[in-house]
Amino acid sequence: MDDEQEIWDILHRHLDSIFAGDPKTYAETTAQDLSLYEWWVTPHRQDGLDFHKFMLDNRWSGAGDQWRYDLLEKRCQRYGDRDVAVAIVSYTFMLSTVTPAGIQHQTHNESRVLVKQKGVWKVVHVHKSPAHHHVGANRGSPSDCEP
Repeated sequence: MDDEQEIWDILHRHLDSIFAGDPKTYAETTAQDLSLYEWWVTPHRQDGLDFHKFMLDNRWSGAGDQWRYDLLEKRCQRYGDRDVAVAIVSYTFMLSTVTPAGIQHQTHNESRVLVKQKGVWKVVHVHKSPAHHHVGANRGSPSDCEP
């Protein structure tokens, strides 16, 4: 399998686990010492998996049962060799959900750092920042982004 495709595949597995409320897969694809910045939660860095386990257990993503996401303007930067490597992926994340008012779209910009050790890729860092909101987008809602 192509190295870059392998990185995108693990990222999609990771993101799918968030919206499906699957803490087992989330833990399998995420480093225990995860660090992340989510501007709508707190302006400070969050560390570890405990916060997100709570969020996943309570389906905080706000996506409901009918959702899809798209990664726009994707970029993958890979460093290292086949045994130990680092990948930085960046993109604009667009979440589309079905609501009683119709289909809603929310976007934000995201960078995720993945590390490959012992043949396994895991997300070790996440940084999210606001994207331009178009007319009709929800502003400041926790459902603007996933946990």
